[in-house]
Amino acid sequence: MDPVAEILARLERGELGSAEAVVAYLAGGAVDLRDSELNEARRRALLLVAAGGDPHRELGVDDRAVKSLATDLWSEERREQLAGGLDALALRARDLPLVRETVINLARDLDLAWRLYALAILAEELGDED
Repeated sequence: MDPVAEILARLERGELGSAEAVVAYLAGGAVDLRDSELNEARRRALLLVAAGGDPHRELGVDDRAVKSLATDLWSEERREQLAGGLDALALRARDLPLVRETVINLARDLDLAWRLYALAILAEELGDED
């Protein structure tokens, strides 16, 4: 089984955390980000996390650092790429009703999907530090 299919199956079974964040992260695989730009934006967001108190606290979609990262990386072209990634996941999740519903809901609210993508990127970075 390919890794994305395995992740989608685990999401359907409720074995992973926030389905929305995971779906946004997977859809973000379609987003074209230069490493240098991503690294700079992540560094700025990490400074905001540290300035906000405990850097190991759970972040939310409306956290200042998450919004900052989302803003730094945003472009209309990237937003459309994320939408395309969501469309591709919707096709892959045809037989996974819970995942498909999550994908469709995010496709309806691309601003939320973009912030969730930023949250997932930041959470990945914070997880790498442990």
